[in-house]
Amino acid sequence: MKKWILIVLSAVFIYGCETISKLPGYGFGGPITETDARMGIQEALSQGVTTAIFNLNKQDGFFGNNIYKIFLPPEAQKVESALRKVGLGKQVDKAILQINRSAEDAVGYAKPIFADAIKEMTIADAISIVKGDSVAATNYFKDKTRLKLIDAFRPSIQSSLDKLEATRYYSDIVNLYNKLPTTTTKVNPDLTGFVVGKATDALFDQVAKEEVNIRTNPVARTTEILKKVFGGKS
Repeated sequence: MKKWILIVLSAVFIYGCETISKLPGYGFGGPITETDARMGIQEALSQGVTTAIFNLNKQDGFFGNNIYKIFLPPEAQKVESALRKVGLGKQVDKAILQINRSAEDAVGYAKPIFADAIKEMTIADAISIVKGDSVAATNYFKDKTRLKLIDAFRPSIQSSLDKLEATRYYSDIVNLYNKLPTTTTKVNPDLTGFVVGKATDALFDQVAKEEVNIRTNPVARTTEILKKVFGGKS
């Protein structure tokens, strides 16, 4: 009798480890396994990254978008104001345009970096994310990869800024400002770091929007695994 009870308890334990939940709102048509959770979250993040890069890695992806358009760093706002007052607004506009073009160009380098981070997700992470809020996957992704992405992204942004001469245009307006007789404190903000931060924030924001879309909009669940993992949460 004891042996039989032990066998039954073992079976329940094993099944319980493989199945996340039968609670309402998780899965469609049955419980979700650990493998399902991991595959579903990875698929959702992959879809989010693809959408984010598609929306941003193109002309006016940043410059033509009121949400993501990058202006001069806060420390350089007085540079812009001073130069516009003395008739040098065109130089400022050119610098802002090229900064945004650089971000649009550099975003294309993000895909393999994001892909590697998605592959490293554990089953335990996936289970927690499936049961989380509407941007749980994005928040996990952000917490785990943001610093690594910034470190890896910086050379790409720097290269793009140099290639499109944004660095030169920016240096030109900063130098013009620093030479004005009214300038008492010279400025030299970190343009690359500023653009990296803005580009990374924009990518995460786009991923978050796609995650919410997948969780709430059945039409956005374009694969069977997305339908299975998120089908009961709309």
